[in-house]
Amino acid sequence: MLQDRDWILFDADETLFHFDAFAGLQHLFQQYDVQFNKADYDDYQAINKPLWVDYQNGAISALQLQYRRFKGWASRLNVTAHHLNSAFLTAMTEICTPLPGAVELLNALKGKVKMGIITNGFTALQQARLERTGFLGYFDLLVISEQVGHTKPHSAIFDYALSQMGNPPRARVLMVGDNPDSNILGGINAEMATCWLNADGRSLPEGIAPTWQVTSLNELQYLLGL
Repeated sequence: MLQDRDWILFDADETLFHFDAFAGLQHLFQQYDVQFNKADYDDYQAINKPLWVDYQNGAISALQLQYRRFKGWASRLNVTAHHLNSAFLTAMTEICTPLPGAVELLNALKGKVKMGIITNGFTALQQARLERTGFLGYFDLLVISEQVGHTKPHSAIFDYALSQMGNPPRARVLMVGDNPDSNILGGINAEMATCWLNADGRSLPEGIAPTWQVTSLNELQYLLGL
């Protein structure tokens, strides 16, 4: 299968890296002597998740998302929302760890195929995590929605990535990700091969059919014949 690929594009969060927002928020609020609990997290997500939907739909900007999700806490703690968001991204960098099998997969792929990351995450977090984990040198391309101005699954971010890759044949590009609604649907619409990393045994949303489905990065490595 690997011989059929010129490029493999990866999502970042929960594809290459653990993204434990609850732990990151607890780490953040410890600085303010706040015991951030599960109820606080549920309240945060009730605000944060709809904002991410709006962001992916192009209704709000990255800066608006980052401000609005911390607006209430900023008022309570008498700090700026920008400061809380920045501190949260720092906390997420500090607790970042690769998913099981990520290091082995990237080592097996290095030198055999070009690799890139295409993410809806934020610039400050992506670069810092790649440097912290030592992953930066593996990738020939890093495409971040905040910089491009478009999010997955919209075709514009994939078109931008392909142009930066030198416009290889789309069928020779594999998109790997854990989110079927952004990574897999976006890859399908961009006429790429797709692989859904479904570690939790979720059901596929109707109308989305990845080329392959795996439960772990180790399984993907086996599928690629490495």
